[in-house]
Amino acid sequence: MEIQFRLLGEIEVRVGGQPIDVGHDRQRCVLAVLLAEAGRPVPVGQVVDRVWGGHRLPGRPLKTVQTYVSLLRRALAPAAVSITHQPAGYRIGVDEQTVDLNRFRNLIDQAHAAEDEKSAALLEQALALWRGVPFAALDTPWINATRAVLAKQRHAAQLDLTDLRLRRGQHAALVPELAARAAEHPWDERVAGQLMLALYRSGCQNEALLHYRRIRRRLAGELGIDPGPALRELQRRILAADPALAAPATAATSRSVRVVVPRQLPAPPRLFTGRAEALARLDTTLRRQGEPLRTIVISGMGGMGKTWLALHWAHQHLDHFPDGQLYVDLRGFSPAQGPVPTETAVRGFLAALGVSPAAIPPEPEAQAGLYRSLVAGKRMLVVLDNAADSAHVLDLLPGTGGCVTLVISRRRLTGLMTTHRADPLDLDALPDGEAAELLAALVGRDRTAAEPEALLELIACCAGLPLALGVVAVRAAAHPRFPLAALADELREASTRLDALDSGELTTRVRTVLSWSDRTLDPATAAVFALTGLAPGPEIGLPAAANLTGLATDRVRAVFRELENAYLVQQCAPGRYRMHDLIRLYAGEQARRQPEAGRSAALRRLVDYYLHTAHIADNLLEPSQTVELDPPGDGCRPCRLPDIPAALAWFDKEHPSLVAAQRLAADNDWHAPAWQLAWVLDNFLLARGRLHDHVHTWRIGLAAAQRLKDPAAQALARQRLGLACSRAGLHAEALTHLRCALSIARRTRDRRDLAHTHRFLAKAWGEIGDNHQALSHSTIALRLFRLSGSPVWEAIGLNQAGWFHARCDEPDRARAYCERANLLFTQHRDREGQMVTLHSLGYIAHRDGRDAQAIDHYQQAIALCRDIGRTYTEADILEHLGHAYAALGRHGDAHRIWDQALDLYRTQHRVAPAHRLEKHLAACTGNIRSDPGRRE
Repeated sequence: MEIQFRLLGEIEVRVGGQPIDVGHDRQRCVLAVLLAEAGRPVPVGQVVDRVWGGHRLPGRPLKTVQTYVSLLRRALAPAAVSITHQPAGYRIGVDEQTVDLNRFRNLIDQAHAAEDEKSAALLEQALALWRGVPFAALDTPWINATRAVLAKQRHAAQLDLTDLRLRRGQHAALVPELAARAAEHPWDERVAGQLMLALYRSGCQNEALLHYRRIRRRLAGELGIDPGPALRELQRRILAADPALAAPATAATSRSVRVVVPRQLPAPPRLFTGRAEALARLDTTLRRQGEPLRTIVISGMGGMGKTWLALHWAHQHLDHFPDGQLYVDLRGFSPAQGPVPTETAVRGFLAALGVSPAAIPPEPEAQAGLYRSLVAGKRMLVVLDNAADSAHVLDLLPGTGGCVTLVISRRRLTGLMTTHRADPLDLDALPDGEAAELLAALVGRDRTAAEPEALLELIACCAGLPLALGVVAVRAAAHPRFPLAALADELREASTRLDALDSGELTTRVRTVLSWSDRTLDPATAAVFALTGLAPGPEIGLPAAANLTGLATDRVRAVFRELENAYLVQQCAPGRYRMHDLIRLYAGEQARRQPEAGRSAALRRLVDYYLHTAHIADNLLEPSQTVELDPPGDGCRPCRLPDIPAALAWFDKEHPSLVAAQRLAADNDWHAPAWQLAWVLDNFLLARGRLHDHVHTWRIGLAAAQRLKDPAAQALARQRLGLACSRAGLHAEALTHLRCALSIARRTRDRRDLAHTHRFLAKAWGEIGDNHQALSHSTIALRLFRLSGSPVWEAIGLNQAGWFHARCDEPDRARAYCERANLLFTQHRDREGQMVTLHSLGYIAHRDGRDAQAIDHYQQAIALCRDIGRTYTEADILEHLGHAYAALGRHGDAHRIWDQALDLYRTQHRVAPAHRLEKHLAACTGNIRSDPGRRE
């Protein structure tokens, strides 16, 4: 029976293609150590060192290894794999070729000794063995060192294979892969040279020279050096169009990489009529060859059929775009949900073009450059729907000819026309003839021909707006036996009773049509439709909708299915729904026509649902810090979340709705849930580094606490708002709030509040850089926490005081405080406390020059950060870990770690730390390049 041992990714053992369980992480680490030396004995001491790295040893390490080996023998028994104990150590009895790591290395060695054709096949086999990060989820010094070596071997193999493929004439297929690799390795001149050659051979000489200029500017600006002689010579030969650079006359392309051809266009409208002039204008765009950009802006008011026109035309001309079609809805005019950031849209396009997430560069400029490189010279269609303004789409425009771009917006985007010579295509109302043709196609020609007067009246009520005509057609098609005259009478009567949604005549008619469509719903469905228009946030999930409406989840699902069929809601993800902005406004207005008591009760149930489910999630993230809530109101059914990953996933999904629910509570003078929502969001916002939202929610929370005239709630809100402002760099505001909190705590003589306020003041002064002020406040906080009798709070005070003793150059006291804190946190199983204290101990060890120990502390802290979702703190610890690596001369490791930290800082919009880290990375890169022992 075939057995496979897989280390190049998650550690797996497969027997006959089926996985077998080989135990927990530490036991799997023992297996990895034995497999890496397959067929050779591994001394027991070496096993201990590689599995525990000299730190965090169990009480009886040799006995522990013996136990793990015994468990592995039992797990591997079905595969008849033996692990024997010899005088020289433990030996696993397997063929080394059954271990992917050994097979990878053997294939590389064979490739280096083979001819080109055979060598390429061997390298492809070797690289195909990789499934992810080697030894994923394991973290020891030996594992990390082996993982780093393997990464370098893989990169070298990729470079060697690329050289072979270039020699075989596969340059065109290599361009996307090399563009992604160049973004991932911006300093690698060999990668840069390969990309330049592939571009040149693909007929993109300008792009090749542009990439040379990019890397030359990067090297000069950040390292103060020029490209090496090999890259300079390649640039000279490209400029001279050296015939020797041409692709081989006969290219072996049978093994070329499949080029990804994206097909992102949504389906075309089922029936489309009219717009002959607009379609002719679009056809003209195709005939203009050789222009640097071919862009047309389709603009007009909402509901005018802009997207219908673009999709109809695009599907009619797919043969003109053999390299694919890209589409994105930029949501530029959503009233409840902000526009899609340009960077997000670019990343989506890169994924559609075949770039793996790991290969997408972190900087938006680099992402946009990679996107333009991938579409350069291709015949593609790019559709940018619902653009907010010209700036929203600039980075999404291709950089060279060949592509056609359709930009769709409710604005005319004159800036795009001025700076990028885009052609305008303004859509107005359909003429009566085209509107009649559309209704006839949608409703049926026999019906419209039989009632010409009713048809004219329906057209007049819809005022030439395709959205309104479509809604009328849905209603008419749903009742094929109704005379159109009856529908026209009903629509005319409704139009006299409803006020205009806006001052424009077209909007009035759209509102009339929506009201008419609403009236066809049964009362229960109409009630759900109306209430959904009031729901806070850009979308709503089924559990939230069930709480809003007071219905069972299955019933709500069925109602939303009816609303979907009537085009009144859209299911944007499984079990989640949103409304078109005009429909949402109309639905909300209908809800406000109902009795206030019922509407208010529904919204209060929804706010209670968000509050109590967030409270459950928050207790999973931080069980020791909670606030007591009143029981949820009648009919409120919070979700039960099982664990921390589920809590974080729920917060990530519902975060926009939670923030909107807090605003709703404040607007309705529901002061208790308004400030309590700030509290239950506090840990999540801290963990994810959402600084702006953190300040915003606590400002609302403080205002609500003040209206409650609750000193305890006010003190808490002042404390947390002070902390939020401090982290966001609003230092003066932070100190103001914290001093107010201190005054309240002194007045109420609440020792716990007093301690926490001093703790937050210490943090605030530390952010400002006044470590002595910070130490003074942290010392007071520690004294008060000790009086509280809580070991966990004492540990928090000890860790903070230890941190600021270290910042004030008092390492011995700092270490003693933090070691005592770590012991207390460990005894009480407080993982967040352990995380922050290990961070402190790492910092203290680094300042003492004990960098190997600092690295161990930092790595343990980072593992805990990732377990509990504390990405904000993870970024800080990664930065400090990089300093420890750099102090040991391990500049490659420092660079790798700082890259991770920089990505997090940018995600969290932490500008100052990101700028600081960019300088560290530049210096680190210089150290790597100047290291005479460095191996490329």
